[in-house]
Amino acid sequence: MLKLKIKNLRFSIDKKEILKDISLEVPKGSFVGIIGPNGSGKSTLLKNIYRLYKPSSGNIILDNKDLSDMKDKDCAKQIAVLAQESNSQFDFTVEQIVKMGRYPYKSIFEDYSKTDLKMVKEMLQKVGLDEYNDRSFSNLSGGEKQRTLIARALVQNTDFLILDEPTNHLDIGYQIQLMDLIKSLNITTLSAIHDMNMASMYCDYLIVMKEGKVIDFGTVEDVITSQMLKEVFGVNAYIGKNPINNKLQVSYMHVHEHVNGVGCDHVHEDGFSGVHSHTV
Repeated sequence: MLKLKIKNLRFSIDKKEILKDISLEVPKGSFVGIIGPNGSGKSTLLKNIYRLYKPSSGNIILDNKDLSDMKDKDCAKQIAVLAQESNSQFDFTVEQIVKMGRYPYKSIFEDYSKTDLKMVKEMLQKVGLDEYNDRSFSNLSGGEKQRTLIARALVQNTDFLILDEPTNHLDIGYQIQLMDLIKSLNITTLSAIHDMNMASMYCDYLIVMKEGKVIDFGTVEDVITSQMLKEVFGVNAYIGKNPINNKLQVSYMHVHEHVNGVGCDHVHEDGFSGVHSHTV
């Protein structure tokens, strides 16, 4: 398992600063979520980490190694990525797409081994696509494409996983299946997440971003508060405890609604009875 450390990271496009002096650490073996409104810099931060973008200044250190000094294949053996973009310029089958995750371990013209093919088969089964080997990737639904790309990331067999909105295009059943699978890997994971309840269920720590800055980092219980949701997202919310899994659960409310007439930062152990709200 790998530890990530970011020191004084800045990133600009056309002289506009997108990331502003970001410093943080992702502990080994933890599942860390990044939350924040659209345009806050979540995806841009991830793209700097997995080297799609080059930082304007600062350092990204993975287990005492600066990522900027690593070769592409060496980096791919350390970090697997599920990005938001899923466009494919060529018409590959599902199996061919997933096999690409083994590329960092292959030399030129080297064929896939029995071990490679076994890993591909196992991951396709885990994402529910074991009958899709020969299906054309371009003809898949958005959710099927997402699950294919997740399988490709997982066959890289890395100790660090980066996910950019991993549950996009997935219905709720596959969202839970995917997050359960990722959590069961027990590897260091950094993920941009837009669903507060998913973040509460699966994350160990949360990073809050706003306007290109990290404004908070801590446990789910410390970070997800009605005050934070109001200040960062501009929404009123009631936060309670799910009586089944004891995780925080967020209910969003209309602008005019308040809990007990005094706001909504109270945590109750008995769920949400009597609160008129929208649970997401």
